[in-house]
Amino acid sequence: MKNIQHTLIASVAFATCLMISTATFAGNPDRAGSAGAGQLLINPWAQSNGMAGTNMAITAGLEGCFLNAAGLAFVNKTELRFANTQYLSGSGITLNAIGFATSVGDGSVLGLTVMTMGFGNIPVTTEFLPEGGIGTFSPAFSNIGVTYSKAFSNSIYGGLTLRVVGESISNVRSSGVCFDAGIRYKSGDKLNFGISLRNVGAPMRYAGDGLTVTATPQGSATSLTMLQRSERYELPSLVNIGFGYEIYDTGNVNATLTGQFISNSFTKDQFGGGVELNLGQNFTIRGGYLWEDGVGTEDAITTAFTGPAAGFSLKIPANADGAVIGIDYGYRTTNPFNGNHSIGIHLAI
Repeated sequence: MKNIQHTLIASVAFATCLMISTATFAGNPDRAGSAGAGQLLINPWAQSNGMAGTNMAITAGLEGCFLNAAGLAFVNKTELRFANTQYLSGSGITLNAIGFATSVGDGSVLGLTVMTMGFGNIPVTTEFLPEGGIGTFSPAFSNIGVTYSKAFSNSIYGGLTLRVVGESISNVRSSGVCFDAGIRYKSGDKLNFGISLRNVGAPMRYAGDGLTVTATPQGSATSLTMLQRSERYELPSLVNIGFGYEIYDTGNVNATLTGQFISNSFTKDQFGGGVELNLGQNFTIRGGYLWEDGVGTEDAITTAFTGPAAGFSLKIPANADGAVIGIDYGYRTTNPFNGNHSIGIHLAI
């Protein structure tokens, strides 16, 4: 009876997510550039970057906190993960992510993830000193997510993430809160479906001393300071629907085909597919491709990513109890710059 109730609850949640996504979200390139908090669209994890993020329906563990919160439910005991990404290699932008997840009983898993972006030191310039020489500043972009995921049955898994977003320079800052929700459904041993809503939250707004202007009116000896209010901006909400199907399995070697559709509220819709090949228990090769209208055409492209991605994982058994240390790598091609390089380390105990 309890399993039936869990199945019904999860099915209702899945249907609700689907109806909301159909009614609310649709790709709209005419609104491109009007959303903020673009860091929420950047995948900081190495494994899923190796498939261009097309593995949202089969993601398992901490990486699910970004793609599909339901994937966190597949953590058996405890997982610790770290990743570093050279974003648009050559631009000087780096991403660091760290996460911790642990089983809390009754099929439930609780996870914490932190992502930060580093831009290096940028020269301070003014209208009177356009060449700088008066110091530097460094933007601070970060988001912290708390994820709760649960296995409702052997087939249905769900998860919810609360994420706190922060962006700032020395004298201007913005902060906000958003939510992610996801469902995974396993149909037998081979077929998986997933749907996730991401970055759903209230608009954000920049504020701080950097938005003040001091001037002396003509004919007056007194200076006046005026605070300029910035316009609110929306978060880059999206819905992601995907599948995974095991197309080959010999016991020691298996291959899974993945596909997905991403409907963005503020950019073009995207379609993607990928393959994950497991060679034994300790080595995995991945590849993927993410397409949107204009990719491959210099006059129409609106993203730095050109489609292909590839990567691998190597697992090293740590003890007889099943603990594993893993090394992950993922690469995505870009134009301009020299692609995204992501490398990660994970520990499962």
